[in-house]
Amino acid sequence: MKESTNVKVWLTCPTEDAKQLRLAIGDAGIGTIGNYTHCCFVVEGKGFAKPNEDANPHIGKAGTIEEIEEVSLEFVCARSQLETLRSVIAEHHPYDEVAMDIFPLLEF
Repeated sequence: MKESTNVKVWLTCPTEDAKQLRLAIGDAGIGTIGNYTHCCFVVEGKGFAKPNEDANPHIGKAGTIEEIEEVSLEFVCARSQLETLRSVIAEHHPYDEVAMDIFPLLEF
């Protein structure tokens, strides 16, 4: 097996912002698998965070642990589109710090 030209991206965002972010990612051509575009797997959950005094929280306030209804989005992204993904996230994700993982893939 060889390394794929794609990576798997996992990130979280507030439930209320997920659809807009998911559509913007797909509209940018990210999340394409074969003849299918806008491919994404979504899982609902709760996130917890305590912003410090230097944070600019989208939800909650500094010094208080917040419980946030969030979803995780999982999708493939061509390595060549990672800068495009960065731009889409900057424009459409409400958090100043985004929880995100990027995993290398192998061709099967």
